[in-house]
Amino acid sequence: MTVHSGRGRAEGAGSSATAGVDQAGAFVLANATLRPVPLVPEISLHLADDAFAVWEATESGADPPERPPPFWAFAWPGGQALARYVLDHRDAVAGRSVLDVGSGSGLAGIAAAMAGASVVLASEVDQFAMAATGLNAAANGVQVTVVGDVLDGAGEDAQVILCADIWYERRLAHRALSLIRKARARGSDVLVGDIGRTYLPRPMLRELAAYDVPVLAQLEDASVKRAMVLAIDDLEEKRVR
Repeated sequence: MTVHSGRGRAEGAGSSATAGVDQAGAFVLANATLRPVPLVPEISLHLADDAFAVWEATESGADPPERPPPFWAFAWPGGQALARYVLDHRDAVAGRSVLDVGSGSGLAGIAAAMAGASVVLASEVDQFAMAATGLNAAANGVQVTVVGDVLDGAGEDAQVILCADIWYERRLAHRALSLIRKARARGSDVLVGDIGRTYLPRPMLRELAAYDVPVLAQLEDASVKRAMVLAIDDLEEKRVR
């Protein structure tokens, strides 16, 4: 497995970074099984059966001891909906550069690559998620370049920004909106996949599609969630705080 670091974000890491990626990849393979995604069976991901067992295993012996939740280990509803939309509307990404923000398992970015995107970047900050994205991209026969935190930038020059399941925490949502504003200012399209979480900037969004998505009940308190795919249009006319 090869995971590419983005634009110097791993500078100076050397062999220790490579060792960390290898260890994270081994962890993913040991704690997840490659299987088709329910709403997007064209794509297979390394997915876990037990959310809490994997979370505990992730934190066991970790440094620092508290790591991000294993967002990479599950096909979240917004990501499934966004991936389904992209594969069914390939013209949205075909021949264009794509940035998948808060990629998790890499699902939306992998869908974009399968739909003919010219370049796909997947942004993540968790080493396990970065490793999972690399493994998942390879399993689906596509190229996805994994980068680190890009939220202080303008979208890495991508023509299309994908944002799935990232609107659950205030600071993250605020930083994502900052990136989106900058990306829209230079002409990027933005597609969002979400179930309507707390910090989703709904007033500035236009719904494109909605899907009933199978999910793990232990994570979402239901076996099916209604997930929307939305577009962000003119941010200056629909500004939110």
